[in-house]
Amino acid sequence: MMKTIIELFETAVNKFPENVYLWEKKDGKYRGTTYTETRKKVIKLAAGLVSIGFEKGDRAGLISDGRNDWIISELAMLYAGGINVPLSIRLEKNELSFRLYHSGSKYIFVSKQHANKVEAIRDELPELKKVIYLDGKENPGEKDLDYKELFKLGEEYLKNNAEKFDSIWKNIQPGDVANISYTSGTTADPKGIMLTQLNYAANVVQSNSLLDLQPEWKTLAILPWDHAFAHTTCLYVFMYKGASIASVEIGNTPLETLKNIPKNIQEIKPTLMMSVPAFSKTFRKNIEAGIRKKGESTYKLFQFALNIAYKYNGEGHNRGKGFRIFLKPLLSLFDSILFKKIRDGFGGNLQFFIGGGALLDTELQRFFYAVGIPICQGYGLTEASPVISSNTPEVVKFGTSGKLIKDLDLKILDEDGNELPKGQKGEIVVKGDNVMLGYWNNQQATANTLKDGWLHTGDMGYMDKDDFLVVLGRFKSLLIGNDGEKYSPEGIEEALVDKSPFIQQAMLYNNQNPFTVGMLVPDVEAINRELKKRNITPGSEEGNRESLKIILNDVQQYKKGGIYEGEFPERWLPANIVVLPEAFTQENALVNASMKVVRGKITEYFKTQLDFLYTSEAKNIENTLNLEAIKKWNS
Repeated sequence: MMKTIIELFETAVNKFPENVYLWEKKDGKYRGTTYTETRKKVIKLAAGLVSIGFEKGDRAGLISDGRNDWIISELAMLYAGGINVPLSIRLEKNELSFRLYHSGSKYIFVSKQHANKVEAIRDELPELKKVIYLDGKENPGEKDLDYKELFKLGEEYLKNNAEKFDSIWKNIQPGDVANISYTSGTTADPKGIMLTQLNYAANVVQSNSLLDLQPEWKTLAILPWDHAFAHTTCLYVFMYKGASIASVEIGNTPLETLKNIPKNIQEIKPTLMMSVPAFSKTFRKNIEAGIRKKGESTYKLFQFALNIAYKYNGEGHNRGKGFRIFLKPLLSLFDSILFKKIRDGFGGNLQFFIGGGALLDTELQRFFYAVGIPICQGYGLTEASPVISSNTPEVVKFGTSGKLIKDLDLKILDEDGNELPKGQKGEIVVKGDNVMLGYWNNQQATANTLKDGWLHTGDMGYMDKDDFLVVLGRFKSLLIGNDGEKYSPEGIEEALVDKSPFIQQAMLYNNQNPFTVGMLVPDVEAINRELKKRNITPGSEEGNRESLKIILNDVQQYKKGGIYEGEFPERWLPANIVVLPEAFTQENALVNASMKVVRGKITEYFKTQLDFLYTSEAKNIENTLNLEAIKKWNS
């Protein structure tokens, strides 16, 4: 078994020397860099680092969009005996400053799009020796270094010090820290997760125990490369099998980069892609919008075809079994005239997505499975490097996070730490070579999370009768009734968003209160389309009141008499709802870099609305607060 990232990469270069590892678009065209070519660059860059005094154990921050230089820089740090501190490009200056200061980073690799943030905080970092500019810098100072210059320094250094350099990378140990990856810091200061060479190498092999990746496969890495999920399952899992990774064409702004994704998908024609719920929802929205443009009859035919596919697919693991076999000819017809065209929009070669980052609603899983590009939902967290389980195209069960990776022990514990039998829900606790070393300079947090080698995830779940892991949500996000009973809200929130075209985001709240309340972000475009169908003018007083009734009606569908009655316990459904005047975004810090809602910040930010929800006036959906919010959305 592989023990280090170095061993992983060296083996890949030896086995697949001429395979393309990295695809990058420059001057209007994607060009490939082979495993051999990538290694040559890594060695020169690593030698360049050693030549400027980079020592074993030194930390270096890395702030860049996904591109060849990202992984080449990380591998160079590792070959030089150092530790990469991968940082999200979405971090604000103060957030970057904390992580770089806390990690004691002596070097920072930064691309031109994010250099200004580093310039603004560099004086706050007493241990900083050099800033390495991936795209160069005009009028560099004494502590500045051009990335290209570092290659030249490495080339010179290797002429007389090749043996000395080889002894550095050949002596990297499995227990050496490879990364310090910081948590999002949604409740307190972010914690630096120490992941070792062995953690990554083990998780790469474990991930491949679920899915046999092929050397000819390609992916377009649309997730941020510092994201634990993308980091392991793209950069290193693909490396292990000699497969190739394409980066998204970088625009002048984050939005421009995002807009390049559909075009880049057509150019790369990926075999599989990694996705998170935020992307999956956008993909579905775009698919349905495209079909709507073709007319109402086409859209109705598509809905009918979906229902046939849903019936045929069942729960995934029982696809086509029993009476479902009789639906196959009809499904094949719809696949050829409808679903294939959707797949062509993803390049035509896309076989499936791997889903991670957060819980994915069952309805979304059914949708993508129906159109022939299933999202195989997985589960993990950075502290586990990150993969713990996943569905695969061959072994899938909707509503679950799939089968466990090999060489991993898992227990479900109650609040007192007692192990629970199969089928009972409790905290998910795991142990294996992929479990982190601990939190950097935070012994207390380490002791709270790691106990006798077992990682206490803080997530609630259970193993079902078919040995699929079912993840229910975070313990910390639990609704707590006034009688002390607890319930995870994430399933209800996902259902509200995914089953209602009129609700864009939802957060439920109950902190030992008599009843649960809901804060909702409306999809005003969808609501206004519905109003026009009813011959009501959007933005008018009648339109605003009717908008609120439309939202309330979809929430009521989960209660007695509704079409989803019984799907969730009545007491945890929102008794009162408030329509919020703005969405949860990264700009207002209400979602983190992983696009997960930051509950504590939401309750503070919308304190006025939350307090109002527990008043008698909130029982009437057409209250002043809700009407003002709808007016704002339409203004």
